[in-house]
Amino acid sequence: MEAITLAIQSVIQQLFNIDQAVQLNRPDPQFGDFATNVVMQLAKPLGKNPREIAEQLAEKLRETDNFSEVTIAGPGFINLRLSARSIAKNLDQLWTDKYGENHDGAEKTVIVEYPSQNIAKPYSIGHLRPGNQGWAVKRLMEATGWNVITDNHLGDYGAPFGVWVVGFLKYSSSEQLDNGGVYELGRVYIETKKALRDEQERGESQMAGEVQDWLLKFEAGDEEAVKYSKRFNEISLGHIHEIMDRLKITTDYELGEAFYAPKGKAIVKNLLSRGIATQNPDGSVIVKLEEYGFDVPLLVQKSNGAALYATTDLATMLYRESTWHPDRVIYAVGSEQQFYFTQLFAMAKKIGIQTELVHLWFGLIDQINENGTREKMSSRKGVVLMEELLNQAEEKAREVVNGRDVSDEDVKKIALGAVKFSDFMADRRTNILFNWDSIFALSGFSGPYIQYAAVRVNKILRDNKSPQVDIFEYDFESEKSVLLKLSEYPEVIRLSARDLEPHKIATYLYELAREMNRYYESTPIATGDVTDVQKQARLGMISRVKHVFEHGLNLLGIEVPGSM
Repeated sequence: MEAITLAIQSVIQQLFNIDQAVQLNRPDPQFGDFATNVVMQLAKPLGKNPREIAEQLAEKLRETDNFSEVTIAGPGFINLRLSARSIAKNLDQLWTDKYGENHDGAEKTVIVEYPSQNIAKPYSIGHLRPGNQGWAVKRLMEATGWNVITDNHLGDYGAPFGVWVVGFLKYSSSEQLDNGGVYELGRVYIETKKALRDEQERGESQMAGEVQDWLLKFEAGDEEAVKYSKRFNEISLGHIHEIMDRLKITTDYELGEAFYAPKGKAIVKNLLSRGIATQNPDGSVIVKLEEYGFDVPLLVQKSNGAALYATTDLATMLYRESTWHPDRVIYAVGSEQQFYFTQLFAMAKKIGIQTELVHLWFGLIDQINENGTREKMSSRKGVVLMEELLNQAEEKAREVVNGRDVSDEDVKKIALGAVKFSDFMADRRTNILFNWDSIFALSGFSGPYIQYAAVRVNKILRDNKSPQVDIFEYDFESEKSVLLKLSEYPEVIRLSARDLEPHKIATYLYELAREMNRYYESTPIATGDVTDVQKQARLGMISRVKHVFEHGLNLLGIEVPGSM
Protein backbone atom coordinates (compact mmCIF):
# COMPACT_ATOMS: atom_id res chain seq x y z
CA MET A 1 0.00 0.00 0.00
CA GLU A 2 2.85 2.37 0.74
CA ALA A 3 4.33 1.80 -2.74
CA ILE A 4 0.97 2.42 -4.38
CA THR A 5 0.44 5.55 -2.31
CA LEU A 6 3.86 6.88 -3.31
CA ALA A 7 3.16 6.16 -6.99
CA ILE A 8 -0.12 8.13 -6.86
CA GLN A 9 1.53 10.99 -4.96
CA SER A 10 4.26 11.13 -7.59
CA VAL A 11 1.73 11.42 -10.41
CA ILE A 12 -0.19 14.15 -8.53
CA GLN A 13 3.06 16.07 -8.11
CA GLN A 14 3.83 15.76 -11.82
CA LEU A 15 0.34 16.84 -12.92
CA PHE A 16 -0.54 19.53 -10.41
CA ASN A 17 2.68 20.38 -8.51
CA ILE A 18 0.98 19.60 -5.18
CA ASP A 19 2.17 17.42 -2.31
CA GLN A 20 -1.00 15.59 -1.38
CA ALA A 21 -1.48 12.79 1.15
CA VAL A 22 -3.28 9.79 -0.33
CA GLN A 23 -5.57 7.43 1.56
CA LEU A 24 -6.35 4.00 0.13
CA ASN A 25 -9.14 1.59 1.00
CA ARG A 26 -10.10 -1.88 -0.14
CA PRO A 27 -13.32 -1.84 -2.24
CA ASP A 28 -15.43 -4.81 -3.28
CA PRO A 29 -13.02 -6.98 -5.34
CA GLN A 30 -15.24 -6.65 -8.42
CA PHE A 31 -14.30 -2.97 -8.63
CA GLY A 32 -10.57 -3.26 -8.02
CA ASP A 33 -7.85 -3.99 -5.49
CA PHE A 34 -7.72 -0.48 -4.02
CA ALA A 35 -9.66 2.77 -4.26
CA THR A 36 -8.96 6.41 -3.39
CA ASN A 37 -11.03 9.60 -3.13
CA VAL A 38 -7.98 11.88 -3.29
CA VAL A 39 -9.68 13.69 -6.19
CA MET A 40 -12.24 15.22 -3.80
CA GLN A 41 -9.38 16.60 -1.69
CA LEU A 42 -7.69 18.11 -4.75
CA ALA A 43 -10.80 19.80 -6.13
CA LYS A 44 -10.81 22.82 -3.83
CA PRO A 45 -7.09 23.81 -3.98
CA LEU A 46 -7.04 23.25 -7.77
CA GLY A 47 -10.39 24.97 -8.36
CA LYS A 48 -11.42 22.24 -10.80
CA ASN A 49 -14.32 19.87 -11.26
CA PRO A 50 -13.54 16.54 -9.45
CA ARG A 51 -14.42 14.52 -12.55
CA GLU A 52 -11.96 16.49 -14.67
CA ILE A 53 -9.20 15.88 -12.11
CA ALA A 54 -10.11 12.20 -11.91
CA GLU A 55 -9.83 11.79 -15.69
CA GLN A 56 -6.42 13.48 -15.78
CA LEU A 57 -5.13 11.43 -12.87
CA ALA A 58 -6.54 8.13 -14.20
CA GLU A 59 -5.01 8.68 -17.64
CA LYS A 60 -1.56 9.29 -16.14
CA LEU A 61 -1.83 6.31 -13.76
CA ARG A 62 -2.65 4.02 -16.70
CA GLU A 63 0.74 4.92 -18.20
CA THR A 64 2.59 3.42 -15.23
CA ASP A 65 3.29 -0.31 -14.94
CA ASN A 66 1.69 -0.53 -11.50
CA PHE A 67 -1.89 -0.94 -12.62
CA SER A 68 -3.67 -3.30 -14.98
CA GLU A 69 -6.86 -1.25 -14.79
CA VAL A 70 -7.78 2.26 -13.59
CA THR A 71 -11.47 3.26 -13.57
CA ILE A 72 -13.49 6.22 -12.30
CA ALA A 73 -16.58 5.76 -10.15
CA GLY A 74 -18.99 8.60 -9.46
CA PRO A 75 -17.68 12.15 -9.33
CA GLY A 76 -14.33 11.42 -7.71
CA PHE A 77 -13.51 7.83 -6.77
CA ILE A 78 -10.67 6.11 -8.61
CA ASN A 79 -10.60 2.30 -8.53
CA LEU A 80 -7.24 0.64 -9.07
CA ARG A 81 -6.53 -2.88 -10.13
CA LEU A 82 -2.88 -3.76 -9.70
CA SER A 83 -0.87 -5.79 -12.14
CA ALA A 84 0.21 -9.04 -10.51
CA ARG A 85 3.77 -8.60 -11.79
CA SER A 86 4.05 -5.18 -10.11
CA ILE A 87 2.92 -6.68 -6.79
CA ALA A 88 5.53 -9.42 -7.12
CA LYS A 89 8.27 -6.90 -7.98
CA ASN A 90 7.32 -4.63 -5.10
CA LEU A 91 7.33 -7.58 -2.69
CA ASP A 92 10.74 -8.61 -4.02
CA GLN A 93 12.13 -5.13 -3.36
CA LEU A 94 10.75 -5.05 0.19
CA TRP A 95 11.65 -8.60 1.16
CA THR A 96 14.08 -9.29 4.00
CA ASP A 97 14.37 -12.11 6.54
CA LYS A 98 12.50 -9.79 8.92
CA TYR A 99 9.67 -9.02 6.50
CA GLY A 100 6.68 -7.65 8.39
CA GLU A 101 8.67 -5.99 11.17
CA ASN A 102 9.23 -2.26 11.61
CA HIS A 103 10.93 0.31 13.85
CA ASP A 104 7.88 2.16 15.20
CA GLY A 105 9.08 1.65 18.77
CA ALA A 106 12.76 2.35 18.13
CA GLU A 107 14.67 3.80 21.10
CA LYS A 108 11.66 3.26 23.39
CA THR A 109 11.35 0.83 26.29
CA VAL A 110 8.26 -1.10 27.33
CA ILE A 111 7.73 -3.37 30.32
CA VAL A 112 5.19 -6.15 29.80
CA GLU A 113 3.88 -7.79 32.98
CA TYR A 114 2.54 -11.36 32.78
CA PRO A 115 1.37 -13.99 33.80
CA SER A 116 1.58 -12.92 37.49
CA GLN A 117 0.52 -16.15 39.20
CA ASN A 118 -0.19 -16.56 42.89
CA ILE A 119 2.42 -18.49 44.86
CA ALA A 120 1.40 -21.70 46.69
CA LYS A 121 -1.45 -22.44 44.29
CA PRO A 122 -1.35 -24.78 41.29
CA TYR A 123 -1.06 -22.97 37.94
CA SER A 124 -4.70 -22.60 36.89
CA ILE A 125 -6.64 -21.99 33.69
CA GLY A 126 -7.15 -18.45 35.00
CA HIS A 127 -3.57 -17.64 34.02
CA LEU A 128 -3.80 -19.01 30.48
CA ARG A 129 -4.90 -15.68 29.02
CA PRO A 130 -2.45 -13.44 30.93
CA GLY A 131 0.41 -15.65 29.75
CA ASN A 132 -0.78 -15.91 26.14
CA GLN A 133 -1.82 -12.29 25.67
CA GLY A 134 1.22 -10.96 27.53
CA TRP A 135 3.63 -13.10 25.51
CA ALA A 136 2.01 -12.16 22.18
CA VAL A 137 2.13 -8.44 23.03
CA LYS A 138 5.76 -8.83 24.09
CA ARG A 139 6.54 -10.39 20.70
CA LEU A 140 4.59 -7.67 18.86
CA MET A 141 6.52 -4.98 20.71
CA GLU A 142 9.80 -6.65 19.73
CA ALA A 143 8.66 -6.93 16.10
CA THR A 144 8.02 -3.18 16.05
CA GLY A 145 11.38 -2.15 17.43
CA TRP A 146 10.70 -1.65 21.14
CA ASN A 147 13.23 -2.56 23.81
CA VAL A 148 11.15 -5.05 25.82
CA ILE A 149 11.52 -5.99 29.49
CA THR A 150 9.21 -8.68 30.90
CA ASP A 151 8.29 -9.24 34.54
CA ASN A 152 6.28 -11.98 36.24
CA HIS A 153 4.74 -10.01 39.13
CA LEU A 154 4.27 -12.94 41.50
CA GLY A 155 1.53 -12.95 44.12
CA ASP A 156 3.87 -14.03 46.92
CA TYR A 157 2.65 -11.75 49.69
CA GLY A 158 -0.42 -10.60 51.57
CA ALA A 159 -3.26 -12.35 53.37
CA PRO A 160 -2.89 -15.64 51.42
CA PHE A 161 0.48 -16.20 53.11
CA GLY A 162 -1.18 -16.18 56.52
CA VAL A 163 -3.89 -18.53 55.24
CA TRP A 164 -1.28 -21.02 54.02
CA VAL A 165 0.69 -21.04 57.29
CA VAL A 166 -2.39 -21.44 59.48
CA GLY A 167 -3.78 -24.10 57.16
CA PHE A 168 -0.49 -25.97 56.99
CA LEU A 169 -0.24 -26.08 60.78
CA LYS A 170 -3.88 -27.21 61.20
CA TYR A 171 -4.52 -29.47 58.20
CA SER A 172 -1.19 -30.69 56.83
CA SER A 173 2.33 -31.86 57.67
CA SER A 174 5.85 -31.78 56.26
CA GLU A 175 5.39 -35.32 54.93
CA GLN A 176 2.15 -34.41 53.13
CA LEU A 177 3.77 -31.28 51.72
CA ASP A 178 6.79 -33.24 50.47
CA ASN A 179 4.53 -35.75 48.74
CA GLY A 180 1.84 -33.42 47.40
CA GLY A 181 3.86 -30.31 46.63
CA VAL A 182 1.90 -27.41 45.21
CA TYR A 183 -1.28 -29.50 45.03
CA GLU A 184 -1.11 -30.07 48.78
CA LEU A 185 -0.70 -26.33 49.30
CA GLY A 186 -3.72 -25.77 47.06
CA ARG A 187 -5.78 -28.29 49.06
CA VAL A 188 -4.73 -26.65 52.32
CA TYR A 189 -5.65 -23.18 51.03
CA ILE A 190 -9.16 -24.28 49.97
CA GLU A 191 -9.80 -26.10 53.26
CA THR A 192 -8.55 -23.16 55.34
CA LYS A 193 -10.64 -20.61 53.41
CA LYS A 194 -13.71 -22.75 54.05
CA ALA A 195 -12.87 -22.91 57.75
CA LEU A 196 -12.47 -19.12 57.84
CA ARG A 197 -15.90 -18.64 56.23
CA ASP A 198 -17.46 -21.04 58.73
CA GLU A 199 -15.78 -19.16 61.57
CA GLN A 200 -17.09 -15.84 60.30
CA GLU A 201 -20.64 -17.23 60.08
CA ARG A 202 -20.35 -18.28 63.75
CA GLY A 203 -19.34 -14.75 64.64
CA GLU A 204 -15.86 -15.81 65.69
CA SER A 205 -12.43 -14.49 64.61
CA GLN A 206 -9.70 -16.56 66.25
CA MET A 207 -8.43 -18.19 63.06
CA ALA A 208 -8.71 -14.92 61.13
CA GLY A 209 -6.59 -13.29 63.83
CA GLU A 210 -3.96 -16.01 63.47
CA VAL A 211 -3.84 -15.38 59.73
CA GLN A 212 -3.15 -11.68 60.29
CA ASP A 213 -0.58 -12.46 63.00
CA TRP A 214 1.44 -14.61 60.59
CA LEU A 215 1.30 -11.91 57.93
CA LEU A 216 2.57 -9.29 60.38
CA LYS A 217 5.29 -11.69 61.56
CA PHE A 218 6.45 -12.10 57.98
CA GLU A 219 6.47 -8.34 57.42
CA ALA A 220 8.58 -7.96 60.57
CA GLY A 221 11.10 -10.54 59.30
CA ASP A 222 10.19 -13.24 61.84
CA GLU A 223 12.56 -16.19 61.26
CA GLU A 224 9.87 -18.90 61.30
CA ALA A 225 7.54 -16.94 58.99
CA VAL A 226 10.37 -16.31 56.53
CA LYS A 227 11.21 -20.04 56.62
CA TYR A 228 7.62 -20.95 55.68
CA SER A 229 7.57 -18.35 52.91
CA LYS A 230 10.81 -19.67 51.45
CA ARG A 231 9.58 -23.28 51.52
CA PHE A 232 6.21 -22.46 49.93
CA ASN A 233 7.90 -20.31 47.29
CA GLU A 234 10.42 -22.98 46.30
CA ILE A 235 7.65 -25.55 45.82
CA SER A 236 5.45 -23.11 43.92
CA LEU A 237 8.13 -21.65 41.67
CA GLY A 238 9.29 -25.11 40.65
CA HIS A 239 5.72 -25.90 39.57
CA ILE A 240 5.19 -22.50 37.90
CA HIS A 241 8.40 -22.79 35.89
CA GLU A 242 7.50 -26.30 34.77
CA ILE A 243 4.12 -25.13 33.42
CA MET A 244 5.61 -22.01 31.84
CA ASP A 245 8.15 -24.24 30.09
CA ARG A 246 5.29 -26.30 28.67
CA LEU A 247 3.53 -23.10 27.58
CA LYS A 248 6.79 -21.86 26.00
CA ILE A 249 6.69 -18.53 27.84
CA THR A 250 9.42 -16.87 29.90
CA THR A 251 10.05 -13.55 31.62
CA ASP A 252 13.20 -11.59 32.32
CA TYR A 253 12.30 -10.91 35.96
CA GLU A 254 10.13 -12.37 38.73
CA LEU A 255 9.87 -9.49 41.17
CA GLY A 256 6.86 -10.34 43.29
CA GLU A 257 4.83 -8.51 45.87
CA ALA A 258 7.15 -9.56 48.70
CA PHE A 259 10.01 -7.69 46.99
CA TYR A 260 7.97 -4.50 46.83
CA ALA A 261 6.07 -4.56 50.16
CA PRO A 262 8.79 -2.93 52.33
CA LYS A 263 9.35 -0.27 49.65
CA GLY A 264 5.59 0.31 49.48
CA LYS A 265 5.31 0.97 53.20
CA ALA A 266 8.10 3.52 53.03
CA ILE A 267 6.36 5.23 50.09
CA VAL A 268 3.08 5.37 52.01
CA LYS A 269 4.87 7.18 54.85
CA ASN A 270 6.30 9.62 52.32
CA LEU A 271 2.87 10.25 50.79
CA LEU A 272 1.46 10.94 54.26
CA SER A 273 4.20 13.45 54.98
CA ARG A 274 3.52 15.20 51.67
CA GLY A 275 -0.23 15.35 52.27
CA ILE A 276 -1.00 13.19 49.23
CA ALA A 277 -2.25 10.31 51.40
CA THR A 278 -4.62 10.58 54.38
CA GLN A 279 -4.67 8.44 57.53
CA ASN A 280 -8.12 7.46 58.81
CA PRO A 281 -8.96 7.31 62.54
CA ASP A 282 -8.63 3.51 62.47
CA GLY A 283 -5.05 3.78 61.18
CA SER A 284 -5.72 2.79 57.55
CA VAL A 285 -4.28 5.02 54.82
CA ILE A 286 -6.08 6.20 51.68
CA VAL A 287 -5.36 8.34 48.63
CA LYS A 288 -8.31 10.50 47.55
CA LEU A 289 -8.89 10.68 43.79
CA GLU A 290 -11.90 13.01 43.42
CA GLU A 291 -10.04 15.14 40.87
CA TYR A 292 -9.89 12.08 38.62
CA GLY A 293 -13.60 11.31 38.95
CA PHE A 294 -13.46 8.70 41.74
CA ASP A 295 -15.73 9.09 44.76
CA VAL A 296 -14.14 6.04 46.35
CA PRO A 297 -10.54 6.61 47.57
CA LEU A 298 -7.81 4.04 47.01
CA LEU A 299 -6.83 2.14 50.18
CA VAL A 300 -3.04 1.84 50.28
CA GLN A 301 -2.49 0.43 53.79
CA LYS A 302 -4.62 -1.54 56.25
CA SER A 303 -5.48 -0.29 59.71
CA ASN A 304 -3.02 -2.78 61.26
CA GLY A 305 -0.23 -1.48 59.02
CA ALA A 306 -0.30 -4.42 56.60
CA ALA A 307 0.36 -3.82 52.92
CA LEU A 308 -2.23 -4.28 50.17
CA TYR A 309 -2.13 -4.77 46.39
CA ALA A 310 -2.15 -0.99 45.99
CA THR A 311 0.83 -0.68 48.36
CA THR A 312 2.98 -3.08 46.37
CA ASP A 313 1.71 -1.82 42.99
CA LEU A 314 2.62 1.72 43.97
CA ALA A 315 6.14 0.61 44.85
CA THR A 316 6.33 -1.43 41.63
CA MET A 317 5.49 1.59 39.46
CA LEU A 318 8.06 3.81 41.14
CA TYR A 319 10.76 1.11 41.13
CA ARG A 320 10.28 0.43 37.42
CA GLU A 321 10.33 4.11 36.58
CA SER A 322 13.59 4.73 38.48
CA THR A 323 15.29 1.47 37.41
CA TRP A 324 14.35 1.02 33.74
CA HIS A 325 12.87 4.42 32.78
CA PRO A 326 10.20 2.82 30.56
CA ASP A 327 8.09 4.77 28.11
CA ARG A 328 5.24 2.34 28.66
CA VAL A 329 4.19 -0.42 31.07
CA ILE A 330 1.61 -3.00 29.96
CA TYR A 331 -0.24 -5.05 32.58
CA ALA A 332 -1.74 -8.32 31.22
CA VAL A 333 -4.54 -8.73 33.78
CA GLY A 334 -8.17 -9.81 33.33
CA SER A 335 -11.25 -7.63 32.94
CA GLU A 336 -12.32 -8.15 36.56
CA GLN A 337 -9.60 -5.69 37.61
CA GLN A 338 -10.58 -2.81 35.31
CA PHE A 339 -11.88 -0.51 38.07
CA TYR A 340 -8.85 -1.16 40.26
CA PHE A 341 -6.43 -0.34 37.45
CA THR A 342 -8.22 2.89 36.56
CA GLN A 343 -7.86 3.90 40.21
CA LEU A 344 -4.22 2.79 40.30
CA PHE A 345 -3.35 4.74 37.14
CA ALA A 346 -5.12 7.82 38.54
CA MET A 347 -2.98 7.55 41.68
CA ALA A 348 0.10 7.25 39.45
CA LYS A 349 -0.78 10.58 37.79
CA LYS A 350 -1.40 12.16 41.17
CA ILE A 351 2.08 11.27 42.47
CA GLY A 352 3.77 12.40 39.24
CA ILE A 353 4.55 9.15 37.40
CA GLN A 354 5.17 10.01 33.73
CA THR A 355 5.21 6.49 32.27
CA GLU A 356 2.31 5.49 30.01
CA LEU A 357 0.42 2.76 31.90
CA VAL A 358 -1.77 0.34 29.94
CA HIS A 359 -4.16 -2.28 31.28
CA LEU A 360 -4.13 -5.10 28.70
CA TRP A 361 -7.41 -6.59 29.85
CA PHE A 362 -9.29 -9.55 28.44
CA GLY A 363 -12.47 -11.51 29.01
CA LEU A 364 -13.08 -14.78 30.84
CA ILE A 365 -12.75 -18.35 29.60
CA ASP A 366 -16.18 -19.95 29.31
CA GLN A 367 -17.30 -23.52 28.77
CA ILE A 368 -20.59 -25.27 28.04
CA ASN A 369 -22.04 -26.90 31.15
CA GLU A 370 -24.12 -30.07 31.39
CA ASN A 371 -27.29 -28.04 30.76
CA GLY A 372 -25.94 -26.76 27.45
CA THR A 373 -25.52 -23.18 28.65
CA ARG A 374 -22.36 -21.11 28.67
CA GLU A 375 -20.60 -20.28 31.94
CA LYS A 376 -17.18 -19.41 33.36
CA MET A 377 -14.81 -22.39 33.44
CA SER A 378 -14.31 -23.51 37.03
CA SER A 379 -12.90 -26.42 39.01
CA ARG A 380 -16.43 -27.55 39.85
CA LYS A 381 -17.42 -27.81 36.19
CA GLY A 382 -14.34 -28.98 34.30
CA VAL A 383 -10.62 -28.55 33.76
CA VAL A 384 -9.15 -25.78 35.86
CA LEU A 385 -5.49 -26.77 36.30
CA MET A 386 -3.11 -25.94 33.46
CA GLU A 387 -1.31 -29.24 33.87
CA GLU A 388 -4.57 -31.16 33.34
CA LEU A 389 -5.55 -28.92 30.43
CA LEU A 390 -2.25 -29.45 28.62
CA ASN A 391 -2.33 -33.21 29.25
CA GLN A 392 -5.84 -33.42 27.80
CA ALA A 393 -4.82 -31.25 24.85
CA GLU A 394 -1.98 -33.65 24.03
CA GLU A 395 -4.42 -36.57 24.10
CA LYS A 396 -6.73 -34.68 21.72
CA ALA A 397 -3.77 -33.93 19.43
CA ARG A 398 -2.95 -37.64 19.26
CA GLU A 399 -6.53 -38.27 18.16
CA VAL A 400 -6.17 -35.60 15.46
CA VAL A 401 -3.01 -37.13 13.95
CA ASN A 402 -4.83 -40.48 14.10
CA GLY A 403 -1.92 -42.89 14.04
CA ARG A 404 0.13 -41.04 11.42
CA ASP A 405 3.90 -40.89 11.79
CA VAL A 406 4.02 -37.78 13.96
CA SER A 407 6.65 -37.38 16.67
CA ASP A 408 5.78 -36.78 20.31
CA GLU A 409 7.40 -33.36 20.00
CA ASP A 410 5.09 -32.46 17.11
CA VAL A 411 2.05 -33.75 19.02
CA LYS A 412 2.94 -31.30 21.80
CA LYS A 413 3.29 -28.45 19.27
CA ILE A 414 -0.14 -29.24 17.85
CA ALA A 415 -1.69 -29.44 21.32
CA LEU A 416 -0.17 -26.20 22.51
CA GLY A 417 -0.96 -24.48 19.22
CA ALA A 418 -4.62 -25.42 19.55
CA VAL A 419 -4.86 -24.20 23.14
CA LYS A 420 -3.01 -20.93 22.48
CA PHE A 421 -4.78 -20.11 19.23
CA SER A 422 -8.15 -20.46 20.97
CA ASP A 423 -7.14 -17.35 22.93
CA PHE A 424 -6.76 -15.32 19.71
CA MET A 425 -9.94 -16.36 17.89
CA ALA A 426 -11.66 -13.11 18.84
CA ASP A 427 -10.91 -9.67 20.23
CA ARG A 428 -9.20 -10.15 23.62
CA ARG A 429 -11.93 -8.10 25.32
CA THR A 430 -14.54 -10.77 24.67
CA ASN A 431 -15.07 -13.93 26.68
CA ILE A 432 -13.77 -16.97 24.83
CA LEU A 433 -15.54 -20.32 24.66
CA PHE A 434 -13.22 -23.25 25.30
CA ASN A 435 -14.51 -26.11 23.17
CA TRP A 436 -12.31 -29.12 22.43
CA ASP A 437 -13.92 -29.86 19.06
CA SER A 438 -13.60 -26.35 17.63
CA ILE A 439 -10.06 -25.65 18.83
CA PHE A 440 -8.76 -28.85 17.18
CA ALA A 441 -10.77 -28.48 13.95
CA LEU A 442 -8.68 -29.06 10.83
CA SER A 443 -11.15 -27.29 8.57
CA GLY A 444 -11.94 -24.07 10.39
CA PHE A 445 -10.58 -21.11 12.34
CA SER A 446 -8.15 -23.00 14.57
CA GLY A 447 -4.48 -23.37 15.39
CA PRO A 448 -4.15 -26.86 13.84
CA TYR A 449 -5.74 -25.61 10.58
CA ILE A 450 -3.07 -22.94 10.21
CA GLN A 451 -0.29 -25.24 11.43
CA TYR A 452 -1.35 -27.77 8.78
CA ALA A 453 -1.25 -25.05 6.10
CA ALA A 454 2.31 -24.22 7.19
CA VAL A 455 3.34 -27.90 7.26
CA ARG A 456 2.00 -28.31 3.70
CA VAL A 457 4.00 -25.33 2.47
CA ASN A 458 7.15 -26.70 4.09
CA LYS A 459 6.64 -30.11 2.48
CA ILE A 460 6.25 -28.57 -0.99
CA LEU A 461 9.52 -26.71 -0.53
CA ARG A 462 11.31 -29.81 0.76
CA ASP A 463 10.10 -31.94 -2.14
CA ASN A 464 10.95 -29.51 -4.94
CA LYS A 465 14.10 -27.77 -6.06
CA SER A 466 13.81 -24.34 -7.65
CA PRO A 467 15.30 -23.87 -11.13
CA GLN A 468 17.43 -20.73 -11.47
CA VAL A 469 15.63 -18.58 -14.05
CA ASP A 470 14.36 -15.00 -14.36
CA ILE A 471 10.99 -15.13 -12.61
CA PHE A 472 9.90 -11.71 -13.88
CA GLU A 473 9.34 -13.19 -17.31
CA TYR A 474 6.24 -14.61 -15.60
CA ASP A 475 2.98 -12.61 -15.22
CA PHE A 476 2.05 -13.90 -11.69
CA GLU A 477 -1.67 -13.65 -12.47
CA SER A 478 -2.42 -17.02 -10.85
CA GLU A 479 -0.62 -15.88 -7.69
CA LYS A 480 -2.12 -12.41 -7.45
CA SER A 481 -4.53 -13.02 -4.55
CA VAL A 482 -1.79 -14.66 -2.46
CA LEU A 483 0.71 -11.91 -3.30
CA LEU A 484 -1.83 -9.26 -2.28
CA LYS A 485 -2.36 -11.06 1.01
CA LEU A 486 1.41 -11.26 1.61
CA SER A 487 1.72 -7.54 0.92
CA GLU A 488 -0.76 -6.82 3.74
CA TYR A 489 1.36 -8.49 6.44
CA PRO A 490 3.50 -5.50 7.54
CA GLU A 491 0.39 -3.36 8.04
CA VAL A 492 -1.31 -6.13 10.02
CA ILE A 493 1.67 -6.24 12.40
CA ARG A 494 1.70 -2.45 12.67
CA LEU A 495 -2.00 -2.29 13.57
CA SER A 496 -1.82 -5.30 15.92
CA ALA A 497 1.04 -3.69 17.83
CA ARG A 498 -0.56 -0.24 17.83
CA ASP A 499 -3.86 -1.53 19.23
CA LEU A 500 -2.35 -4.37 21.31
CA GLU A 501 -4.65 -6.83 19.52
CA PRO A 502 -2.87 -10.12 18.68
CA HIS A 503 -6.10 -11.61 17.34
CA LYS A 504 -5.56 -9.56 14.16
CA ILE A 505 -2.49 -11.69 13.46
CA ALA A 506 -4.55 -14.87 13.99
CA THR A 507 -7.27 -13.66 11.63
CA TYR A 508 -4.71 -12.71 8.99
CA LEU A 509 -3.01 -16.13 9.15
CA TYR A 510 -6.36 -17.87 8.75
CA GLU A 511 -7.12 -15.75 5.67
CA LEU A 512 -3.69 -16.54 4.23
CA ALA A 513 -4.25 -20.26 4.80
CA ARG A 514 -7.59 -20.05 2.97
CA GLU A 515 -5.97 -18.19 0.07
CA MET A 516 -3.35 -20.92 -0.19
CA ASN A 517 -6.00 -23.65 -0.26
CA ARG A 518 -7.80 -21.84 -3.10
CA TYR A 519 -4.49 -21.44 -4.90
CA TYR A 520 -3.69 -25.16 -4.74
CA GLU A 521 -7.10 -26.00 -6.22
CA SER A 522 -6.42 -24.03 -9.41
CA THR A 523 -2.64 -23.90 -9.82
CA PRO A 524 -0.11 -26.76 -10.13
CA ILE A 525 3.17 -25.92 -8.41
CA ALA A 526 5.68 -28.31 -9.92
CA THR A 527 3.73 -31.01 -11.74
CA GLY A 528 2.29 -31.47 -15.20
CA ASP A 529 3.20 -28.94 -17.91
CA VAL A 530 4.65 -26.39 -15.48
CA THR A 531 7.57 -24.50 -17.07
CA ASP A 532 10.80 -23.69 -15.23
CA VAL A 533 9.77 -20.03 -15.01
CA GLN A 534 6.39 -20.93 -13.52
CA LYS A 535 7.95 -23.41 -11.10
CA GLN A 536 10.59 -20.95 -9.91
CA ALA A 537 8.06 -18.13 -9.48
CA ARG A 538 5.57 -20.31 -7.63
CA LEU A 539 8.11 -21.92 -5.32
CA GLY A 540 9.58 -18.48 -4.63
CA MET A 541 6.18 -17.18 -3.58
CA ILE A 542 5.55 -20.25 -1.44
CA SER A 543 8.88 -19.71 0.36
CA ARG A 544 7.58 -16.26 1.34
CA VAL A 545 4.31 -17.77 2.53
CA LYS A 546 6.44 -20.10 4.69
CA HIS A 547 8.15 -17.08 6.28
CA VAL A 548 4.86 -15.34 7.05
CA PHE A 549 3.22 -18.46 8.52
CA GLU A 550 6.21 -19.13 10.77
CA HIS A 551 6.73 -15.48 11.71
CA GLY A 552 3.04 -14.85 12.44
CA LEU A 553 2.57 -18.01 14.47
CA ASN A 554 5.76 -17.22 16.38
CA LEU A 555 4.26 -13.85 17.36
CA LEU A 556 1.41 -15.82 18.97
CA GLY A 557 3.81 -18.21 20.69
CA ILE A 558 2.93 -21.12 18.39
CA GLU A 559 5.42 -23.44 16.66
CA VAL A 560 5.07 -25.16 13.29
CA PRO A 561 5.26 -28.98 13.59
CA GLY A 562 7.51 -30.98 11.32
CA SER A 563 4.56 -33.13 10.30
CA MET A 564 0.87 -33.55 11.06
